[in-house]
Amino acid sequence: MKHPVQKIAITGGIGSGKSFVCHAIETEGYPIFYCDDEAKKILLHDKEVQQQLMALVGNELYDETGKLNKPVMRDFICRGKEYAAQIDSIVHPHVGDAFTAWCQLQNSSKVFMECALLFEAGFDKYVDKTIHIAAPEEVRIARVMKRDNVSREKALEWISLQMPESEKSQRANFVINNDGNADIKAQIHQILAD
Repeated sequence: MKHPVQKIAITGGIGSGKSFVCHAIETEGYPIFYCDDEAKKILLHDKEVQQQLMALVGNELYDETGKLNKPVMRDFICRGKEYAAQIDSIVHPHVGDAFTAWCQLQNSSKVFMECALLFEAGFDKYVDKTIHIAAPEEVRIARVMKRDNVSREKALEWISLQMPESEKSQRANFVINNDGNADIKAQIHQILAD
């Protein structure tokens, strides 16, 4: 009989170092489901989702080859939170279903979901535990500026659009300190031993 799989989500604000921590977890041999990657696949290949999105946004959302017109999507989302929420209400259930199906295929005692907007999207309902990757704001700003080659102002603007770090830390079961000095592997091992 197959033992129940523990499902653990990883989240954190922009520049917190989620990718770095996920890589460290994968190195330990645990599978990770990436919500953003799955959402992109759904946007590109799921005909039902494409039809619903075009009904909402307009036929110009996809070109004649079926490719997503990103500027049209961005313009729609940037109209306000309620517009982004309408897109999410179409795409998110499909991502959740894909995660559930993916979990069934894994042969591991623990599986992970990487989701930047875990609490905002309500995706914490799909998992047993949550991990918040935390880093001081100045560290995050520096990482975003370097990674995306943007100004300090732009990095701060992106950070301000996300749920406050303090709230994510309070809601998470575990917090990994990724300030650039803390021992990430030791913190991961402690969580895995729980």
